Amino acid sequence: MDTSDPHEIIANETTPLVPAKGSKKPRTPLPKLQIGILLTLQLAEPMVSTSIFPYINQLIRELGITGGDEAAVGYYAGIIESLFFVGQASAMLRWARLSDRIGRKPVLVIGLSGTCISMLCFGLSTTFWGIFPSRCMCGFLNGNMGVIKTMMGESTDSTNMVQGFALALTAWCIGGFLGPLIGGTFARPQDHRPTIFSGSFWGKYPYFLPCALAVCLLVLALVIMSIFLEETLSTNRRPKFTSTTVVISSSSDRESLAQKSMANMPLRSLLTPVVVIATANFAMLAFLDISFMVLWPLFFSTPVYLGGLGFDPASIGSWMALFGIIDAVFQAFFCAKIVDWVGPKRLFCVSVSCYAPAMAMFPIMSWILRVRGKVDHATTFALLCQLVMAVAWHMAYGTISLFIKASAPTNNVLGAINGLGQTSASVARAVGPALATSLFAASKEHNLLGGNAVFVILIILAGGFRWLASRLPDEIQDRDE
Repeated sequence: MDTSDPHEIIANETTPLVPAKGSKKPRTPLPKLQIGILLTLQLAEPMVSTSIFPYINQLIRELGITGGDEAAVGYYAGIIESLFFVGQASAMLRWARLSDRIGRKPVLVIGLSGTCISMLCFGLSTTFWGIFPSRCMCGFLNGNMGVIKTMMGESTDSTNMVQGFALALTAWCIGGFLGPLIGGTFARPQDHRPTIFSGSFWGKYPYFLPCALAVCLLVLALVIMSIFLEETLSTNRRPKFTSTTVVISSSSDRESLAQKSMANMPLRSLLTPVVVIATANFAMLAFLDISFMVLWPLFFSTPVYLGGLGFDPASIGSWMALFGIIDAVFQAFFCAKIVDWVGPKRLFCVSVSCYAPAMAMFPIMSWILRVRGKVDHATTFALLCQLVMAVAWHMAYGTISLFIKASAPTNNVLGAINGLGQTSASVARAVGPALATSLFAASKEHNLLGGNAVFVILIILAGGFRWLASRLPDEIQDRDE
């Protein structure tokens, strides 16, 4: 006879399966060594992709392909900046799905090794058609971002995932700080340090030194990863194709088999509405962000008479490095706390709303410089205001990663979902630089909307992005429960 208290039964059966919002699980400590190595690897893409920004416009002028037309520099600079992401977009998803089969670590080794080789080739290129294949190869062999995000997701749980992805964003910002700093400081070393770099080699390859320094950092990261990084894809989660007969002895075996089958599913079957909306937001975020990041040095280097600031590569590198370090510090110490405070979706929408005012600062700075006749404290204040809004905009990266991870139906396809997101972002980043810089050049060349048509178009797109952000789910599903 059952002697249990009926009130106790009712209490048990009506107890929520998912704890109430007020009762949070204790936060799991992050695996420090594993996360630290992943953060080091996270530096690679932003450092490699942004290290050419301070000197790319000067390089275009020296190649002579514009015929001395300053307004046309943006066309060719945009093409070169896009090539990295064209190569990356063409291979990112293949690398991500390969990591679901052979493991994460081998794909990372291939990616870092290929990036090192292609960076050295870029530094040794002296013609436009020499730069073209080296930059494409650099992106093609760099499939690391999707794999790193997958490993970050596999190394965290629902209690520390926000903290982990906030640190990943911090590492991205540090890479964005190191890249322009290296590129702006060490480009054309024979001009700035002639006593040390006086040989004919530096005159023939004036941009080899920043590429070589970036490669040294990548090699160090490669060695550390090879020795200390732990593989996060367990062997029992990898698809096996050697057996033709499967015996299912329990429900856990059936679940494991279903997950392995899902890992081999066609990509189209993974495109659920939740995945598509999260991926579309990531792609739009990447497009608008890379457009801003390539317009920044182009605007800085454009002569004053064309509406720019007329900065040299060293000044451009310093301003971009300042943005990178402030961005990194803010994301490291405040992003996770703000996500916990206001929630991922609300923070994402607020961050997206900061893009339009940041973009509007470009024509405002042109107007200030035209009125005052020189770069003074007023222009500097406007630059600092733009920097603050750009930092707030960048918080969107920390939150979109949470939506991408949560959209994966199972952990076995997490690599594919992250690869899909990174591929979409890479396509957007491939289109963004060429489109933004071409619009900038056309705006200046034909005086469209007073030379500001490119900024107006991007502000309108930012309005559409704000609507797209509202389509994200209000809450992120916790699969750890």
